[in-house]
Amino acid sequence: MLDMLINDPIVWGSLLGLSVVVGICAYYLYLFIYNTNHDL
Repeated sequence: MLDMLINDPIVWGSLLGLSVVVGICAYYLYLFIYNTNHDL
């Protein structure tokens, strides 16, 4: 079962897309927090 998941390109594509989305969200969250702290 795990072997099939590891060799499946669809799983890797969705994981890559999910990690990109999470990374972008974290980056914008960091910018938002940095800017609000900097203005105060």
